[in-house]
Amino acid sequence: MLKNMSPKEKTEAKWGLLFVAPTMIGLIVLNFYPIFNTIYQSFCKTGDFGKGNTFVGLANYSKVLAAPETWQSLWNTIKYALIEVPFGIVIALILAVLLNKKVAGRSVYRTIFFLPMVCAPAAVAMVWKWLYNTQFGLLNNVFHTKVAWISDPNIAWISIGVIGVWSIIGYNMVLFIGGLQEIPGDYYEAASIDGANGFRQFFSITVPLLSPTTFFIVQTRIIGALTVFDLMFMVMDKTNVALKKVQSIVYLFYQYAFTNGNKGYGATLVVVLLVFIMIVTFILQQVEKRVVYHN
Repeated sequence: MLKNMSPKEKTEAKWGLLFVAPTMIGLIVLNFYPIFNTIYQSFCKTGDFGKGNTFVGLANYSKVLAAPETWQSLWNTIKYALIEVPFGIVIALILAVLLNKKVAGRSVYRTIFFLPMVCAPAAVAMVWKWLYNTQFGLLNNVFHTKVAWISDPNIAWISIGVIGVWSIIGYNMVLFIGGLQEIPGDYYEAASIDGANGFRQFFSITVPLLSPTTFFIVQTRIIGALTVFDLMFMVMDKTNVALKKVQSIVYLFYQYAFTNGNKGYGATLVVVLLVFIMIVTFILQQVEKRVVYHN
C-alpha cells in the first residue's frame, strides 16, 4: 500500500502512525494483554508460595460453576443492576427534561445533580454508612425507626442499589440533556399547533428521538452495574452478616485473587462474568435493531 503512495502521502502516513502509536501501545499494554493474561490464568493454579502458575485445565471452571457462592454473587449483581439501571435512567430522564427548559438557576441544579459523579467513592461510602447507621444514622433518626439498612440481608441489597442510583443520576442526566438538545424544536412547535400537550409530546417526540441516547445509557449502565465493586467494598464491612447476600461477583473475585491469593480461581470468575456480559450485550444489540429509532 505504501508503494502506491507519493512521498508526501508516505510522510503523512508515518506522522499519523506516530501520533496514534501511544494510544495503540496503551491499549495493548493496559487492555489487550491483561485480557489474554487473565484468560490464561483461569486455566492455572497459583504455585506454592505464590511462585509461578501450574496448568490445571478446566479444574477452576468446574469449581467455579459448581460453587453456590458463584451463582449467589451473580444473582446479587443482577439484583443490583435491576435497581440501579432502570431507576437511574428514569429519574435522570425526568430531571434532564425539566432542566433542559429555561428554568431559573438551571446551571446550579445541573451542577448539584452532577456532584456525586465527582465525589471520591470513599467519601460517598462514609456519608451513606452514616445515613444508614442503625443507632446514629440520619434516616432512622428522622423516621424514628431502627432499621438495619445495610446489615439486614433482606434489604441490604436494596440499600446498596439506592446508593448506586444516587451516584449515577448526574452522569445519565448530562447524557440525556445532550440528546435532548439534538432534537429540533420545530417538532415541538408543530405538535403544539396540532394541540398535543406536554405528555403527548414527551411520549411521541422525546422518547422516540431520544432512543439512541437511551439505549447507549442502558448498555453502558448494565455493563457498569454488572462490574460494580468499589461501592460494595467500601460500604459493606467484612464482618457484615448481609455480605453474602450483597457481594457482587467482582467482589468475590477480589476476595479470591487478592485476599486468598488464588489468582487462577479469581481469573476464572472474571472470565465467567465476561462471558455473561457478552451474552447480555449480544441480546441488547438484537433488541436495539427493533426498538431504537434512528432519524
